[in-house]
Amino acid sequence: MALKFNNTLSRKTEEFQPLIAGQVSIYCCGVTVYDLCHLGHARSYIAWDVLRRYLIWSGYKVTFVQNYTDIDDKILNRATAEGSSMQEVSERNISAFELDMARLNILPADRMPRATRCLDGIRALITELEAKGAAYSADGDVYFAVAKANGYGLLSGRNPDEQQQGASGRTASSEESRKQHPFDFALWKAAKPGEPSWESPWGHGRPGWHIECSAMVRQEFGDSIDIHLGGADLIFPHHENEIAQSETASGKPLARYWLHNGMVNVEGTKMSKSLGNFTTIRALLDSGISPMTLRFFVLQAHYRKPLDFSAEALAAAATGWKGLNNALQLGARHQEMLSWAPIDPIAAPWLAASQGRFSSAMDDDLNSSAALAVLFELAKPLRALANRLERGDVPSIEERALGCQWQLLQELAGVLGLKAEEAEFNSANAINRQNEAEFQTQIEAQIEARKAAKANRNFAEADNIRAALKMQGIELIDKPGGSTEWLRS
Repeated sequence: MALKFNNTLSRKTEEFQPLIAGQVSIYCCGVTVYDLCHLGHARSYIAWDVLRRYLIWSGYKVTFVQNYTDIDDKILNRATAEGSSMQEVSERNISAFELDMARLNILPADRMPRATRCLDGIRALITELEAKGAAYSADGDVYFAVAKANGYGLLSGRNPDEQQQGASGRTASSEESRKQHPFDFALWKAAKPGEPSWESPWGHGRPGWHIECSAMVRQEFGDSIDIHLGGADLIFPHHENEIAQSETASGKPLARYWLHNGMVNVEGTKMSKSLGNFTTIRALLDSGISPMTLRFFVLQAHYRKPLDFSAEALAAAATGWKGLNNALQLGARHQEMLSWAPIDPIAAPWLAASQGRFSSAMDDDLNSSAALAVLFELAKPLRALANRLERGDVPSIEERALGCQWQLLQELAGVLGLKAEEAEFNSANAINRQNEAEFQTQIEAQIEARKAAKANRNFAEADNIRAALKMQGIELIDKPGGSTEWLRS
């Protein structure tokens, strides 16, 4: 069975054929580094890490590029609130991102360009679009003329004539009057007082959101790539606008395959800060959830489908992972008794069917759920052996011959980015839970102090407490009736 993907652009499941045989070029839309990453980021980057690992395992030479958006209104707002700088906020959150991804066993990208380091390419691309009559300036801003893009709306399935205002993404409503058409979007934004800015042919300013990725794809790969990745929320306007910019400039397809992961719901409701159901990766892992439990939970659902997060679903995933983890630990934990040495896969032809089922599942648009089922088949006798050895039983001759099966389990689990977790993690979890309890007590004390300040009409002190908590990543939500809830931002 050939590898197939569900291509968002064609709305069809298509056989994968790279531009260059044996090589794959991938661009993944990265994070805007104004805050810690949340569960939605975990879902997306775990899915694309599995794609990358499977392609490598299948024999492809993969080049994986993922960007950082380090110029954005959200970063500037956070810097202003903290009394810091855009660079300080970006650097702190880039470091946090790298730590969170490492904990989840997500491979670092081959290259991670930043918007601030691609300004020459951004300005050059805007200049080309302007020369083609597809971009125009207005009071220092530069906009892309959507009417000049052939096939605009094909990716998202939207008719430009039926779009609603505001489709320009992160362009402020006050700028709408400067556009020739309400659906045009900003390529360059004129500098505002006190904001970081850079020189350009149109005056000091900074790039718009969409142009960054188009310029970085071209800088890293050229005009066309094999696969472009992102969350379903990026299909419109971000990816639609990327296509418009890039293909208008080059006259070539930006990407052959567009893959998008589904969104995360929390107990059936879309995850949102305003609803108080927002969870960061850091908070979830520090609460005692193991990284591999979270990864296993994500892989139970197909990457294109919505992922429903709940305490019950996570607990069920923890139970499932525990059994698989016991099997993965077997060879190392009982190495002295089992004496399993590396075995050439050719020596175990009876396992070819298992490997074939795994490949068939992954070739079917990365069906990780079906691939996990193969892992559990391989793990079943290994788990039974692990239980017997824990009781002090002596392995039988047949059980001593399971070494090749254990090695295949390790190999295929590695393709999904799953690896054995040591029992010591439990003690670390206990410490994390204790620290978390102390942290929550401190937050509640601050909330009570803020309530007291407001009751004494000391609103400046109340605002200071809110600001101090916000700098720690804590958002306060005042509810009707005077109660206050908090969540990690």
